[in-house]
Amino acid sequence: MSIELNANTREAQGTGASRRLRRAAQVPAIIYGGNQPALAITLDHNEIFHALRKEAFHASVLTINVAGKKESVLLRDTQMHAYRLQVMHVDFQRVDLTHQMHTKVPLHFVNAEQAPGVKMQGGVVSHVMNELDIKCLPSQLPEFLEVDLSGLSVGQSVHVSQIKLPAGVEAQTHGTDPVVATLSLPRGAKSDEAAAAGDAEK
Repeated sequence: MSIELNANTREAQGTGASRRLRRAAQVPAIIYGGNQPALAITLDHNEIFHALRKEAFHASVLTINVAGKKESVLLRDTQMHAYRLQVMHVDFQRVDLTHQMHTKVPLHFVNAEQAPGVKMQGGVVSHVMNELDIKCLPSQLPEFLEVDLSGLSVGQSVHVSQIKLPAGVEAQTHGTDPVVATLSLPRGAKSDEAAAAGDAEK
C-alpha cells in the first residue's frame, strides 16, 4: 500500500511555536536519520489523525512530500494529548530503499474457530505476541503477518518458526523460537478426558 502525506518545513521551534501550530490545526513533526540533518516539518492535524487510525500506516514505508521533495520514512513515535483526541508530535525515520531495515509488523491471528482445541475441547486462545520484529528491504515490508491457529489442540502453541513469512522477510528472534500464541482451557475447566475420567470414578 502506498501512503503519502503532505508537509511543510518548520522554521520556528520551541514550546511557544509548537503551541501556536497546534492552535492552527497543525502538528509539529520531525524527520531524522540517514546521512542528512534532521528536518522539522508541520503536518495537517486532520490528515495525520485519521492516518494514525489505520493499521497499515504504522507498518508501511510512507512517503512525505515536503514542499515538493519526497522523503521515504517509517513512523517511529507519536505523542498524543493526555485526554484530548489531539496529536501533539510525530517522529519519522528516513528509509534507504536499497538497504534492509529492522521494524515491527502486527500479527493477525486467523482460523481460531476452526482449531480442534476450540471447537471440540472448549479451549481459549491466548496471544503472547501481537507484533514481530523483522528484517527486510523496504519494498518487501508486509503490512501484517498471518498466524494460522487452525491446527491447535489444548496445550499446544504456535512458535515464530511456524509463521509463514513472505519472500525476503526474516524474523529477528536472536536465536530463540518464541511462542506467539497458546491454546489452553479456561481456568477451572476440565478437558474431555479429565471429565470422562471423573464421570467413570463416580
